[in-house]
Amino acid sequence: MWQNKRKLSETLKAMLDKIILKGEQVQMTDDEFFSFCQANAGLNIERNAQREIIIMSPTGSLSGNLSSKINAQLFNWNEQTGYGLVFDSSTGFTLPDGSVLSPDASWLSLEKWRALSEDEKKRFAPVCPEFVVELRSDSDRLSDLQQKMESWLQNGAQLAWLIVPEDEIVFIYQSEKEVQEHSGFDAALPAGDILPGFALQLTKLKIS
Repeated sequence: MWQNKRKLSETLKAMLDKIILKGEQVQMTDDEFFSFCQANAGLNIERNAQREIIIMSPTGSLSGNLSSKINAQLFNWNEQTGYGLVFDSSTGFTLPDGSVLSPDASWLSLEKWRALSEDEKKRFAPVCPEFVVELRSDSDRLSDLQQKMESWLQNGAQLAWLIVPEDEIVFIYQSEKEVQEHSGFDAALPAGDILPGFALQLTKLKIS
């Protein structure tokens, strides 16, 4: 009974924190969608593969702080290696399936970045980062985020981490591999061959 009430509460909260706009009237070209997002810069906006527009509430303070800690670690590693570029949660990418998604943290190789035109770099670049991180907040339904992680892999990401701070769990998604689960934030989580030498210090993400 308690679990059912909790699921219902989470569902209602998610509905209040996220609005999905459907129908022909919201079908936009890539240019129109970019302009729409620029005109509503205070909102978190994504587009799914069905070209439905998803409007989300601003990130809570705790999630924003944890996200900054993840990006800081990724940025520091990249500054030392110079392998690619790091992007924060305000960055949108246009993926092969037509969706436009914004991960909480992401990394793109120099090779992929240099293949983009200067105009593409200034907009929602038509490229999928090799590495992405999504951070679950109180307003996120786990099932929605798990589906989003699968979308990242289907669109070309090689490694994707779904971090659930309150449970101290990381779901590890990797191309052509089964989803793995890392429990506990007492050790560093290495990224393997995708980001050589990078390991996320999970202890910095503890919330209790």
